[in-house]
Amino acid sequence: MQIDNDKLNEFVGRFVADLGAAAHAGMVVIGERLGLYKSLAAGPATADELAARTETDPRYVREWLSSQAAGGYVNYEATSGKFSLTAEQAFTLADENSPAYLPGAFQLALGSLRAVPRIVESFRSGAGMGWGEHDSDVFHGCEKFFRPGYAANLVSSWIPALDGVKEKLSKGAQVADVGCGKGSSTILMAQAFPKSQFVGFDYHAESIEAARESARRAGVSDSAKFEVAKAKSYPGGPYDFVTVFDCLHDMGDPVGAARHVLQSLASDGTWMIVEPFAHDDLQDNMNPVGRVYYSFSTLLCTPCSRSQEVGLCLGAQAGEARMRKVVEAGGFSRFRRASETPFNLIYEARP
Repeated sequence: MQIDNDKLNEFVGRFVADLGAAAHAGMVVIGERLGLYKSLAAGPATADELAARTETDPRYVREWLSSQAAGGYVNYEATSGKFSLTAEQAFTLADENSPAYLPGAFQLALGSLRAVPRIVESFRSGAGMGWGEHDSDVFHGCEKFFRPGYAANLVSSWIPALDGVKEKLSKGAQVADVGCGKGSSTILMAQAFPKSQFVGFDYHAESIEAARESARRAGVSDSAKFEVAKAKSYPGGPYDFVTVFDCLHDMGDPVGAARHVLQSLASDGTWMIVEPFAHDDLQDNMNPVGRVYYSFSTLLCTPCSRSQEVGLCLGAQAGEARMRKVVEAGGFSRFRRASETPFNLIYEARP
């Protein structure tokens, strides 16, 4: 095989960038947990000054800051020896209420990677790995990763894009949030629509416990309840509105889940399905977003589905055509794409 040195160098350069990014994920998690980004957002500092502000060791902080500057996550001024954050860097790294807050994604990535030894064996055996079997950083990172996007879009654009749903919620509706995880989506809706009643369901008991505590802190415990239940058997109804956020593709039997949603809905009810952004064909997903989602799907989504009954394994890049087939096989007669972002597709299904 003839080697083209230019192509080889180009590929090695890509490898170096990826290796740096892999190690950099740990640096971001360290920066968030120690409050380094938040402190730096308050004003420029030398390594010694930042260490004093955060009560950390100056030598470690200097090495961490150097890695951040080399990666373009912080800025360095050689004359003064000070490091700083731009407004954009602070917005994404230090402001937890920002719709573009990034550290949660790296926490999710590190937590997912701890399963690599087991996933290697799953490649050989075909066995699954349930959501609750992962490192706890997966659950915490997942909420931090998805919540900013939900906070930025759910109430302001996704719900208004659905036919008549905002009006129902404003007047008072019964809502089930299925696969709610730690409850951020449920709580956001409860805060925006105080006349409605919300129940979040998830089969992971630890996440439900965390959701109840979050609802208490947010002051919505009266309108946002949480129960441990599976997507194919959650109780209650008829519900005016049922939601699933970034989890239908994780389910072993999404068609069975769709059937249960239909049974639990009022005759004029609406099912909102939020899924990772994906085109229908692989070649159209060969981009940075597709790379992220296919990788997480290998570590989290596909093993999760394989661990359950049926094990359909839609994957995080299922695309609209496959989602339509699942929803229609569950008995729904109407399905449409209601909205989208660079990271999510929002579908509306009606009986």
